[in-house]
Amino acid sequence: MNYRKLGKTNFNISEISLGTWQVGGKWGSKFNHKSADHIINTAIDNGVSFIDTADVYESGLSETAVGRVIRSRSEKVYVATKCGRQINPHISSNYTPEALQKYVEDSLKRTGLEALDLIQLHCPPAEVYERPEIFGLFERLKEQGKIKNLGVSVEKVEEAMKAIEFENVTTIQIIFNLFRQRPAEVFFKEAAKRDVGIIVRVPLASGLLTGLYHSKTTFEKGDHRQFNRNGEAFDKGETFSGINYELGLKAVEKLKTLFPNQKNLAPIALQWILQFPEVSCIIPGASKVEQVHSNLSVYDLPNLTAEQTDKMNAIYESLIKKEVHHLW
Repeated sequence: MNYRKLGKTNFNISEISLGTWQVGGKWGSKFNHKSADHIINTAIDNGVSFIDTADVYESGLSETAVGRVIRSRSEKVYVATKCGRQINPHISSNYTPEALQKYVEDSLKRTGLEALDLIQLHCPPAEVYERPEIFGLFERLKEQGKIKNLGVSVEKVEEAMKAIEFENVTTIQIIFNLFRQRPAEVFFKEAAKRDVGIIVRVPLASGLLTGLYHSKTTFEKGDHRQFNRNGEAFDKGETFSGINYELGLKAVEKLKTLFPNQKNLAPIALQWILQFPEVSCIIPGASKVEQVHSNLSVYDLPNLTAEQTDKMNAIYESLIKKEVHHLW
């Protein structure tokens, strides 16, 4: 495992970390605590030192599982969670310091931790970035010893740029992968200038970039890849990075021709991201232990060559860019 600094938090964290949106099993299935514990422990056993969760993941059960495992381990593992998505309707006027403070305190109870290493606003509405009192709340929570750092998880580059104007924002969590390249244009440089850590989520475009899906692949009823392809439940960009599924498959077929001996393209896709020094860590998810090992197999491969990288980027430029680049 290699480690990188998480911006101005000064945490030294594993560059391949763990996201826990589906850590208790497949989307839509009953949460499996035994499976969750096995996945999280396996990640830590293999050097993962940063775990990302949220209060809305499995209605708090993900936080409970993360906290339970962390408290049982002797290693230092940093915990990041998120708050705000419980707000319904999810509009700026319902974002209040009182509501957010309660969410933080509830997360502390579920995890059983004395303080949260990182609390992140969970894709707040655009108007929230115009409200300094919301960001000021987290300074008070820091003074109270309930949190150590504030970050923001965003949908759009414009939101990331707005968030880092607040001095106490230490990290940005953003979708970035071979099929979602816009963050690298301007935002990465600005984040580095301000010493803001970058946490990359949805690195495999909801599994598209593993190369394991095809036109007849079926997704279960509770899986967002089945019900949110057009943004029916939340931002369309969360599902397959906002790419039309059939177009994504076409792009992946071209990607396969570059790596004919690599059945699972996940480690290749992660390698592409790790080429960006501004990235602090990647948080691929895992619904089973085999996926943890798949993500960590990035270290078993030779580094991408400049020619391979250029050809990968050419696939994005020719097929994907015009469809999604301007949207997020």
